[in-house]
Amino acid sequence: MSLLARLAPHLPYVRRYARALTGDQATGDNYVRVALEALAAGEQQLSPEMTPRVALYHVFHTIWSATGAQLEDKGPTEGRDDASRRLLLIAPRSRQAFLLTALEGFTPSEAAQILGADPRDVERLIADAQSDIDAELATDVLVIEDEAIISADIQSLVKELGHRVTGAATTHDEAIEAVARHRPGLVLADIQLADGSSGIDAVKEILKDFDVPVIFITAFPERLLTGERPEPTFLITKPFQPETVKAAISQALFFHPSRQREAA
Repeated sequence: MSLLARLAPHLPYVRRYARALTGDQATGDNYVRVALEALAAGEQQLSPEMTPRVALYHVFHTIWSATGAQLEDKGPTEGRDDASRRLLLIAPRSRQAFLLTALEGFTPSEAAQILGADPRDVERLIADAQSDIDAELATDVLVIEDEAIISADIQSLVKELGHRVTGAATTHDEAIEAVARHRPGLVLADIQLADGSSGIDAVKEILKDFDVPVIFITAFPERLLTGERPEPTFLITKPFQPETVKAAISQALFFHPSRQREAA
């Protein structure tokens, strides 16, 4: 299989990553072009110890590091969208680790291969980026959860990240009433509620009126992953790890379009 054929499925994604990393489409595309030219000329090689996608991103970062890398940090921010401007406020190494895992879906171990770093250092960089994002996008949160202990745990995690819990509901009707009293900037929802009502239905009703990021936290993920409707971007299975919830909150707030507009 030719080099182009091996890399073709991954090129749109490495371009997406490069554009997000640099905050500029032309600059990002140029770095990808230089990386591909280096591969074609034999100046760089895809590591046989990595998957083709991981190896491609690794070559991109090798080029990135060798050609001045953070020049975009010094450039003007005019014309860049809100997400790009906020990304450039995050320390470069943390920004890379965050985007590789949050936007591109690599595991911390894969991100470490790409960056040539220790996996523990990558996890620390991701945590640093999440802290910067949470401080920048602190918001009001509605928790829809019928189990008191779990609800308390989620509320505690939300507060640790610097957000405010402005509503806690255990049923569909309570959730709708809570939104009527105070519009949230983020919703964390279970799908099976106290009176047999549905968190899915509550979220659908909320989204009719408000464009707000939603994270489902449930013991029944199969009810959402049916293929019969648009599936949620953020779905956490119970029992959950606190760090998983924290990471999902950071990603949901950062990448949701309505949050980007509000931060302008």
